[in-house]
Amino acid sequence: LRLRMTGGCVTKEKLKFIADTIRTYNLKKAHFTTCQTIQLHDLDGSIVADIMEQAMDVGIITMGGGGDFPRNVTCSPLSGVEKDEYFNVLPWTKAAGEYLMGFIRAEKMPRKLKVAFSSSPSNLSHATYRDLGFAARPDGCFDVYSAGGLGSNPRFGVLIAEAVKPEDICYYIKAMWLTFRAYGNYENRGKARSRYMQESLGGAENYKKAFLEKLEEVYASGEDLKLSPVSQPVLKRGDGRNISGPRVLEQKQPGLYTVSWHPVGGQPDLSVLCALSDAIQSMEGVELRLAPDETAYVINLTGAEAERVLDITEHNTAKTEFEASVSCIGAAVCQVGVRDSQSLLRACVEAVQEAGLPADALPKIHISGCPSSCGTHQTGVMGFRGAAKKVNGKAESAFLLFLNGCDIQGKEKMGEELGTILESQIPDFLLSLGKAVAAAGVSFAEWNARNPQGVKEIAAPFIAAEQA
Repeated sequence: LRLRMTGGCVTKEKLKFIADTIRTYNLKKAHFTTCQTIQLHDLDGSIVADIMEQAMDVGIITMGGGGDFPRNVTCSPLSGVEKDEYFNVLPWTKAAGEYLMGFIRAEKMPRKLKVAFSSSPSNLSHATYRDLGFAARPDGCFDVYSAGGLGSNPRFGVLIAEAVKPEDICYYIKAMWLTFRAYGNYENRGKARSRYMQESLGGAENYKKAFLEKLEEVYASGEDLKLSPVSQPVLKRGDGRNISGPRVLEQKQPGLYTVSWHPVGGQPDLSVLCALSDAIQSMEGVELRLAPDETAYVINLTGAEAERVLDITEHNTAKTEFEASVSCIGAAVCQVGVRDSQSLLRACVEAVQEAGLPADALPKIHISGCPSSCGTHQTGVMGFRGAAKKVNGKAESAFLLFLNGCDIQGKEKMGEELGTILESQIPDFLLSLGKAVAAAGVSFAEWNARNPQGVKEIAAPFIAAEQA
């Protein structure tokens, strides 16, 4: 069951509902997804309807969480509290999410529609390559991108418009819906995502022209779609206690902190999740924010509150960038999955921990169990995608290796496909790579920049190994 959390915001009330549900039904598995939702897994079918109905009482909607609908609207996870953001895009994200819910019962689209907002060029929500993305600008407006997406036939978004006033975003959302209905592929489900319209309409410029024609129609209709969401300022004050650490971020609000928590694979220990919920209920203005890389952030903490959250989550969080790697839920759960990406990640983390490699010897990796790229393997520094490899004429579990992707706005790049490695050999490949980096006495980022062919050379024997 997928619980929609617009912009990744999980209020204290919503988190308490999740904790109560875990305890009431003795749930065993949850997942922080790359679309900033929480999924509950391994549910008995008899309880699903009850949870869905109860969730509505605290404002959690499950309708349209899957299928051919507008999906959860994503957002830079620290909007409103991050020091370097252009402006707080969260109120606009929430307003867009509410507006998009109205399309769920409207005319059926060819496939799902993903909308994202980013508050800075870090582009954590991948706004520049979603079906529709709003990227914040220093002048308080948005640049609008459309028809992007990862997976098969990946495309970065087309820049549709610049300096769009935030109050006008619903006109663009309506135009996106109309464009998708008019030109999306209803016949071939494999090509029924908006990114294929760049090709079917004859290129990016033709797509932009088609979109802007629909935008003109929306404005000409006279429908009033202007927004004026109310932003709730953070009025809380710090307690005078200064705190620092690798999981602590200072907020733009003086004296307040954010604590990051990244359970390996985005799968929290549910006892820790429940304990965290219990702890923050008495903390003023505190909430959980989910990020597209499966990290959870606890925001608006005083120094003392941050110390308590750090203590609760200490034994259920990644200790290095590598341990904070991204993985989709994988074929053990997903109906369309090809490979068990979570199992691979666990095996790799255990091997690296046992080897005692330096913390910065390996990068964050992105693992997708299939070509859908839910693990965003195509734009990670290093990515793996579920595949198969023939060994003595028999197909064996394997992953395709990608290198040097980038998701930063203005520097977006799809990773280069290097070749396929047997799943069983990926931990050994990473150990070989990590040891080479450690021997150089630098971080992976520095080593990779100095040695453009380094990863390829280390990967080569693993890619070539055991082929029929």
